[in-house]
Amino acid sequence: MPKELKTREEIDAKYKWNLTDIYETDSQFESELKAVLTEIKEIKALKENFTSSAEYLINSLNKIIKIEEKTARLYAYAHLKYDQNTKNNKYQNYKNKALTAYNKLSNSTSFMVPAIIKLGTTKLEDYKKENEKLEFFNHFFDNILREKEHYLSAAEEKVLALAGEVTQSSENIFSMLNNADLEFPLIEDENKEELRLTHGRYIDLLKNEDRRVRKDAFKAMHGEYKNSENTFAAVLDSSVKGDVFYARSRKYKSSLASALASDNISTDVYNNLIETVSNNLEPLHQYMELKKEILNLDELHIYDTYTPLIKEIELKFEYDKTKEIIKKAVAPLGEDYVETVESGFNSGWIDVYENKGKRSGAYSSGCYGVHPYILMNYTQDISNLFTLSHEMGHAMHSYYANQNQPYLYADYKIFVAEVASTLNENLLLDYMLENAQTKEEKLYLLNYFLEGFRGTVYRQTMFAEFEKMIHQNVENGESLTSQSLKTMYRKLNKKYFGKALVIDQELDYEWARIPHFYYNFYVYKYATGYSAAAALAEKIKNQGPEAAANYLEFLKAGGSDYPLNILKKAGVNMEKPAVIENSTAKFKKYLKQLQDLI
Repeated sequence: MPKELKTREEIDAKYKWNLTDIYETDSQFESELKAVLTEIKEIKALKENFTSSAEYLINSLNKIIKIEEKTARLYAYAHLKYDQNTKNNKYQNYKNKALTAYNKLSNSTSFMVPAIIKLGTTKLEDYKKENEKLEFFNHFFDNILREKEHYLSAAEEKVLALAGEVTQSSENIFSMLNNADLEFPLIEDENKEELRLTHGRYIDLLKNEDRRVRKDAFKAMHGEYKNSENTFAAVLDSSVKGDVFYARSRKYKSSLASALASDNISTDVYNNLIETVSNNLEPLHQYMELKKEILNLDELHIYDTYTPLIKEIELKFEYDKTKEIIKKAVAPLGEDYVETVESGFNSGWIDVYENKGKRSGAYSSGCYGVHPYILMNYTQDISNLFTLSHEMGHAMHSYYANQNQPYLYADYKIFVAEVASTLNENLLLDYMLENAQTKEEKLYLLNYFLEGFRGTVYRQTMFAEFEKMIHQNVENGESLTSQSLKTMYRKLNKKYFGKALVIDQELDYEWARIPHFYYNFYVYKYATGYSAAAALAEKIKNQGPEAAANYLEFLKAGGSDYPLNILKKAGVNMEKPAVIENSTAKFKKYLKQLQDLI
């Protein structure tokens, strides 16, 4: 008989998060929800006089912010309750009700931004002289007013909002094609047993030791996209045209500038990433050559690149041991950081083990005024060690931001969201390498880093360059066809992976299966976040407590300033090539260590 998963009730309480820190009982949640829905209705009454005086503006903003904070707490409780057992209909209902409250709040406050823009900078400055409490909202106002030239009249904004249902349909069409309509063929596994190829099985099949299995999976996967290449090209063309439409409607210089505006990121940051990585591709080319040599292949194909260079070794970590390793790894960040991590491990932050109905994967979440929470489905392999360290990095970012910022400025931007999590991983890797007991263990860890870097910095930058190319094509009046997309994608694969890799015809169709190309210049943030984290980790390692203190100030800043400014205060300037160059230098250093050990 197969071993069954435990039910929620069978899991020891010390391995479960403590959601009573949000609401002690479900009845408290229900009472708060009822009160918040009433308060949301009252927001509409603020509209008419919202900017009529400094005092009314302050009181209105404070009231709205308080309601938003309560709504966020409701959602946090509901989704965490639901995720711990997705079969529980009660908490599915709670989650839906909390989402409904969020939507109602968003609709009720839609007048705020246009009203502040209409009020204007001059009048706001007069109000600040009348009531200095308005100074608290300086960054909030600046974040709105810096974009005022890109807001349109009320009538035009309404048209753009209506157009959204059409322009945003491309991603939905792609999702339906990719997830519902495509059916991949049967292939034979290493035991000659037939199995259906799926998105979920694909990467595992590419890691299979049997090269025939890898090749069959690769060809079968991309063969299906080839069969629908013109449809996928038309959908992507429509999506990009939507991005260009909005950029031009709002009078941005380009769709790239439009996409980066919400984070106040210069296009120089994006272009600097592509240019600097492009100038430092030689280490990746060397890594491809090394893969070909170690795997003893006459030709290296893309379906070979996911095969681990180093055989899996028996590295198992019981949960209690994992906690101790992570605490030691983050010790360079100081006593307060380590003590807080320890408190997180022992104070109901983490839901550790899988149970029946529990959501898969891992994440960090929570709400203002309560410690963060981490969902895990912990097993004893090394990937879970790194995952827990990663999620604790997110949690510590939220913890320090919440402790040091008011609700309005506690939430940090996506641009910096992966910095804290990836920095924790950097410190963990360094610690693990320094304490590796065997040559095999060190080789495994080095390979683990190189593969992560290849996927996060090199591959995501290649995706970012492809996004830039396809948007520029449309901005120049061209349509994206299957042929033009294949040509651009083949050119980039040759550039990034070098001469060691044979570019199979099927690889020309990979662009068709990447959902991130519908996210409007999102993927570059993976590469910049990873690079910023690597730079900060090196500073902490080399400069000690002073660099650690600067890093903690970065965590404490939350969203109180623009992302680039916050990173600069921590000692990282993403507008300069040095950060990316140092990141690729670390890849080169670890590649050399791997070569020396083999």
